[in-house]
Amino acid sequence: MTDVIPFLWFDNDAEAAITFYTQLIPDSEIVSVGRYPEGVPGMGGKVMHAHFRLAGRDYYAMDAGPQFPFTEAVSMYVSCADQAEVDRYWGALTAGGEEQPCGWLKDRWGLSWQIIPDRLIELIRDPDPDRSHLAVQAMLQMKKIEIDVVEAAAARA
Repeated sequence: MTDVIPFLWFDNDAEAAITFYTQLIPDSEIVSVGRYPEGVPGMGGKVMHAHFRLAGRDYYAMDAGPQFPFTEAVSMYVSCADQAEVDRYWGALTAGGEEQPCGWLKDRWGLSWQIIPDRLIELIRDPDPDRSHLAVQAMLQMKKIEIDVVEAAAARA
């Protein structure tokens, strides 16, 4: 069977990033790390190929220089059970990073993440279009998603 596995290109700090991610997210681990030989100019000892798992899913990463930085075109989506999970991931991933609108952020390595509570998805998919609209409008005013604020907005319908 063919696998399709995301491969993340870091400038020069892949090992620190994947260590951070695997410590933050449950059911995660670093499987293996291969390094560039010392004779490779500017890359000796850096990560040439790392295999890791986040929440049981496989990923690969490497250090390869600044030619191709991360963009928001690709993001990591974290489905959160409650506000406590949102707060935990948001706090950890924005440290040294940047908050963005609607539950998005960039971590200190520039990788984009969406920290989204399951309840938000329920509210914006509400079969009542007025409730759905009000939930979306509340979300659009936020950076970190606050479930109680979105619920209160939807309840005004």
